Amino acid sequence: MDALANAGIMALASMFVGVLPLTMGIVYAIWPNEQRLTLMRILSLATVFAAIEGVAIGLINELTFISRRGTVPLPQILAGLAESLVPLFFGFGCLTVAWLCVALGIWRRP
Repeated sequence: MDALANAGIMALASMFVGVLPLTMGIVYAIWPNEQRLTLMRILSLATVFAAIEGVAIGLINELTFISRRGTVPLPQILAGLAESLVPLFFGFGCLTVAWLCVALGIWRRP
């Protein structure tokens, strides 16, 4: 949870996008139809882009931090790099669960 406490507004926004396909996947599992599946595909693509953006902004911030400090201890650099991967982990985790819900909806569909 430390990584979320230090997350900036862009990292949090990119992680919020991951919740959208997760919600749509749950809705599709309950009420499957073609429109929801189409929306699920679009939201999944948006989540992939948001997750990559979250990592990119984290790396930019880390490199900026390093350039301003000059010499930085390795543990601080590694912690910053690990924190920059949180949006990617969260986004793809949401996508995994969302598409498992879609698979359930497809299985239930008449």
